[in-house]
Amino acid sequence: MAEEHYLELSENPVQFEHASSVNNVFFDEANKQVFAVRSGGATGVVVKGPDDKSSVAFRMDDKGEVKCIKFSIGNKILAVQRTSKSVDFINFIPDYPHTEFTQECKTKNASVLGFCWTSWNEIVFITDQGIEFYQVFPDKRSLKLLKSQSINVNWYQYCPETAVILLSTTVQGNVLQPFAFRNGTMTKMTKFEIELPVVPKPAKLTLSERDIAMATIYGQLYVMYLKHHSRTANSPGAEVVLYHLPREGACKKSHVLKLNTTGKFALNIVDNLIVVHHQSSQTSLIFDIRLKEPDCAVNTHQPVLPARSIHPYRIPLKVPASSSSSQPKSLSE
Repeated sequence: MAEEHYLELSENPVQFEHASSVNNVFFDEANKQVFAVRSGGATGVVVKGPDDKSSVAFRMDDKGEVKCIKFSIGNKILAVQRTSKSVDFINFIPDYPHTEFTQECKTKNASVLGFCWTSWNEIVFITDQGIEFYQVFPDKRSLKLLKSQSINVNWYQYCPETAVILLSTTVQGNVLQPFAFRNGTMTKMTKFEIELPVVPKPAKLTLSERDIAMATIYGQLYVMYLKHHSRTANSPGAEVVLYHLPREGACKKSHVLKLNTTGKFALNIVDNLIVVHHQSSQTSLIFDIRLKEPDCAVNTHQPVLPARSIHPYRIPLKVPASSSSSQPKSLSE
């Protein structure tokens, strides 16, 4: 191939103030928004998305360190978590009062790990002792508990495209319990177990949220598990194991992507292709799960193309007016 690269970054990067002692930065995966929160919001909150139309800037009272901050769909209601017990809300709907209102988690002695908006006025609190599904009434500045479920939680993942939350349970963390949300209803899906390469003794939390991702590929929801190379196993490298998660029925292991190397990785889905980025080599591998054996229960895949780096991108740096020229900074990843 004459072209050296398969992948390139967007020509319109989202630029924001870097994280510092006075500026906290958050990313909301659902709305694809970056929040830059200065001094707890007292000196400004700047929200930027993939296009300029989604940019918002405002101030809010500094009521402590912000742990998590997300808009509901359509930027209608802002939710801010500052403590492990409650979440604060601010209306951004025109003609509604902007006064903050607060909701504490219902479970006694529970700590809020985070929250997910499932619609413009429905939100899920995830605690270390379960989940709580609420409807928000912005006109009344209150919330109504729709449903809750008690379960010990280590960590969670959320897929905004399907409104499915995945909870890590048990001591080792490898039993995953999914819940689906739609139109005010919460459905408990079939739990499943991730096969660990090595079972620790005594048992301890082994499966990390960094090694799990959810994505919709060819219209189907998959849980992707980054299975690291095990020194004790005769394995040539790390793998990405895909579990197909249907709305109804059992979750089944369906694909294994052979990475043929070890190290740190990151995953992306681009046009239904799975892209695995390898940090140390600064290259990316591309997999297509549609290329499979028709009657095979678990398909093993090699990369469809040789590993390549992402096309370098040059961002002009903002420099003081006294400087005569701007030196672009080259980014390879």
